[in-house]
Amino acid sequence: MALEYLQNYWWCLISVLGGILVFLLFVQGGQSLLLTEKDKVRKELIVNSMGRKWELTFTTLVVFGGAFFASFPLFYSTSFGGAYWLWILILFSFIVQAVSYEYRNKQGNVYGTKTYDTFLFINAFVGCILLGVAVSMFFFGGKFTVIRGNLLDMHSPVISQWDSSHGFEAIFNWRNLILGVAVLFLARMQACLYMMNNISGDDEFFERLKSRAFLNGGIFVVFFLWFLTMLCTATGYDATTNNDLTVTATERPFKYFHQLTHLWWTGMTLIIGVVLVLFGLLKSCFSKKFTKGIWFTGLGTFLAVVALFWAAGYGDVAFYPSLTDPSSSLTIRNASSSEFTLKAMSYVSIVIPFVLAYIAYVWYSMDNKKLTPEEMETTTHKY
Repeated sequence: MALEYLQNYWWCLISVLGGILVFLLFVQGGQSLLLTEKDKVRKELIVNSMGRKWELTFTTLVVFGGAFFASFPLFYSTSFGGAYWLWILILFSFIVQAVSYEYRNKQGNVYGTKTYDTFLFINAFVGCILLGVAVSMFFFGGKFTVIRGNLLDMHSPVISQWDSSHGFEAIFNWRNLILGVAVLFLARMQACLYMMNNISGDDEFFERLKSRAFLNGGIFVVFFLWFLTMLCTATGYDATTNNDLTVTATERPFKYFHQLTHLWWTGMTLIIGVVLVLFGLLKSCFSKKFTKGIWFTGLGTFLAVVALFWAAGYGDVAFYPSLTDPSSSLTIRNASSSEFTLKAMSYVSIVIPFVLAYIAYVWYSMDNKKLTPEEMETTTHKY
């Protein structure tokens, strides 16, 4: 297996994990509805519907980070190690989520359930928006430099050096925040559609979820189209990786529009994903009792995110542009692990389809029986 093939293969796996992660953020979307829900039984329905899936989101985030570390370690050290305020806030929000689900209904909970509901609400907003910011940086870059020779410096063997704000500037970059807000309202929309599929026995709640899905979906569409417009009209880099792993970067107007049209399969995948999301949303909102919308929007979300990752990584493009020094930009050619490492991990990746099949089976088993208000009032096994 040639090194270039392995790099392409692992970027494809990273894209798949990213698509799955953004889809699973519907758990955070459901959590963001908690503080606005006054009815106690319905609040319990929301918590337990999301609670049965929260570990999948958390695990996918960890696997996503681990796969990036193993396959593209220079990105990991540059982003996770340099823009650490961004990632610390993301990880902290997921830690309080885990604590909240564990202790929310524990006996002797001196803080009360409302405190942990607030923590879940914080995880929803912080997690979704900042993960959107992190993905947006694949296109709009960060303020860092890469000097490989620093590895031989005994006093400061740091290859990647970031701006003094260490990721704060990315959080407050309005272009990044547009995608972050889009991810948040996508997650809220999908949470409503998921609960329409997962909860039965409360027709009034079903209608409320339908109206919430339409409202949040509309806001998502506005912000996502805004992001796509910015992306397609932005000036990017034509990036060529040299033999010494430096990058020759040349500015090119409408770079990502050219990416989506030149790599036609990327553009087609994005269009199919968007169409599926719109179909699932509109069919759910304008049909009397359509409960399968989450599967259309979920598949559409997955395809759209995968397409954006492909546009960011494949071809003569930098998947992590440097705003400080364009020659320090990261590509899948100069940021990857060695051929030996990628090859060894590729053999391990053969088990991934079996893991996904197991997850699908567990998901089906958990959702085979719908949640009902009566169950929330009688069972003692709940979050």
